[in-house]
Amino acid sequence: MAVSDDLRERVVKAVVLGGLSRNRAAARFKVSVASAVRWVKRFRTTGEISPAPSGGDRRSGRIEAHHDYLLGLVRRSPDLTLLEIQERLIANCGERFAVSVLWRFFDRHEITFKKNGACRGATTRRRAKSTPEMVRGAARSRSDETRFH
Repeated sequence: MAVSDDLRERVVKAVVLGGLSRNRAAARFKVSVASAVRWVKRFRTTGEISPAPSGGDRRSGRIEAHHDYLLGLVRRSPDLTLLEIQERLIANCGERFAVSVLWRFFDRHEITFKKNGACRGATTRRRAKSTPEMVRGAARSRSDETRFH
């Protein structure tokens, strides 16, 4: 449950200006001792009473440091795979990133890797028409076969 800044401010003032202990201020305002300790500590270190922002991305700064290199690499060789980009980062920059980190980087910068006609290795190729013998064999039902038990 979120606590109002007003309550945080009253607890911090009671400790800092009023001279109350954190335990006593917590009991007086009916909050946990741990919360009172955290709020006073935050006020003394940062001067802030409001809670710090929660969530969000805190780790993309490491990959963003290679922004120019990555975009230049893709501009020069647009047919590279993410694994090849990962290998080049290790070889040239000494940095190791998971493929998922690279994927999120390119997604953030709206760079996509689309398959073109030359890369259709996984598609099914059309077969030639089957011979009459193959059709006859496939049309025969299993009940026509002699069964041995």
